[in-house]
Amino acid sequence: MNPLLLTIDVAHPGRRAEEVETALLDAWEDVRNSPTLRVLKIIHGYGSGGKGGATREVVRNWAFRRQGRFRSVLYGEQYGLHDPATMELRREIGQYPDPDLTMQNPGVTIIWVK
Repeated sequence: MNPLLLTIDVAHPGRRAEEVETALLDAWEDVRNSPTLRVLKIIHGYGSGGKGGATREVVRNWAFRRQGRFRSVLYGEQYGLHDPATMELRREIGQYPDPDLTMQNPGVTIIWVK
């Protein structure tokens, strides 16, 4: 387990939007109240149609509505070693292993919790 990063998978098995939002709220509170966790990584998938799935939209809309409660929200397709927001996050909280860091994975969203 990574002491800085909490990963949750809201895509498997599939869930209704209300269940996804409840899981997101619970995970955000876990990170916010933790003495060590600072980042919430959400695996939401990209959808089988290749245009982004409904769960991805639920996650990103949820994060957008609460953006004032986060330091930043990084979409998986931007999350990488050449992205300024990603580099700021890693400079400030420290380096941590994450296989998605260099993958430009549109099936994840990273939330840096205040």
